[in-house]
Amino acid sequence: QVQLVESGGGLVQAGGSLRLSCAASGSIFAIMGWYRQAPGKPRDLVATITNDGRTNYADSVKGRFTISRDNAKNTVYLQMNSLKPEDTAVYYCGVFTIHGTPYWGQGTQVTVSS
Repeated sequence: QVQLVESGGGLVQAGGSLRLSCAASGSIFAIMGWYRQAPGKPRDLVATITNDGRTNYADSVKGRFTISRDNAKNTVYLQMNSLKPEDTAVYYCGVFTIHGTPYWGQGTQVTVSS
């Protein structure tokens, strides 16, 4: 049974930083990542990382966010710096098994005040 435990969301002023964590268990995950959904908008990719360390970022977060993972702990992190009000959203951890099956975390709120 796959379980995802997210942590690290919260309220921060513009220009500040937050770090999200997602601890996964129950399978081997080829890809781990973060997605976000603002009110009234679809869920969008923020960043992903493969089990051999290849990363992919949305253009809107390049240079500000950094994704990393600890394979021994099956944990993925998202370091978010220089946060902007438009980064406000519910952030979801998304993982994909080696067979491509997706699993989603429950989401953590990130609010950036101006």
